[in-house]
Amino acid sequence: MPLRPVDVEQLFLTTALGRPAVETSYVGQWLLRASSGWTGRANSLLPAGDPGLPVSEALKHAEAFYDERGLPPLALVRLGSPEEAGFLACGWIDARPGQSDVLVMHTTLDHVNASPAYDVQLAERPDRAWYAAAFDGPVPEPAPAVLEGAPKVVFASISLDGRPVAVGRGSMTGHWLGVDGIRVDPSYRRRGLGTALLQGLARWSGPLGGRRTYLEVLEKNTPAVTTYRHLGYRPAYRYRYLTAR
Repeated sequence: MPLRPVDVEQLFLTTALGRPAVETSYVGQWLLRASSGWTGRANSLLPAGDPGLPVSEALKHAEAFYDERGLPPLALVRLGSPEEAGFLACGWIDARPGQSDVLVMHTTLDHVNASPAYDVQLAERPDRAWYAAAFDGPVPEPAPAVLEGAPKVVFASISLDGRPVAVGRGSMTGHWLGVDGIRVDPSYRRRGLGTALLQGLARWSGPLGGRRTYLEVLEKNTPAVTTYRHLGYRPAYRYRYLTAR
């Protein structure tokens, strides 16, 4: 099902609601997010809707918000959007010129609703074993609040040889299933574990009213993009981070 412009606008906001920041504020309808610096998504302005002010004035409010928290002023903007043009006209620049753009991909739930080839365990709250599989080393302090903060969220895992070797996270916002945090132990890759996690999350979301699903991936991550395309995912939009000059 192709996305209409209104669907893209809805998805842009949905991605933020599915993984809420620790602290939020607003400039009109623009969403300001802060989470002690952990992840760009949780520490950036999401310009969705009308800021209720001229763009230059709204951006000054955003800069003050991040300055007060000792964070760099970041904005997550869709490429080719009016907001991107407005930010650039105000002197904002690419915050991560060495990093590829992020691709937001979507598909209908039916494309990923098959029965998983592995036993996918689902939990309302992640345990220590889930976090150990999701992170190398200590868990960042803001991570639990960000990952567990969505109203409808579930944590998936696949255990082999007595321990979780693949984990992922799903969140429901309206009829959208957001999938993120997919991580497979390097020793167990190329066995279809990531696909099984997606399928397990899709089957969880169906009874909750899920009809579509989205995920985010770096555009240069060709193996992951290829896998998602084979599962039926298609690009919805691309985004990058801008910062004040």
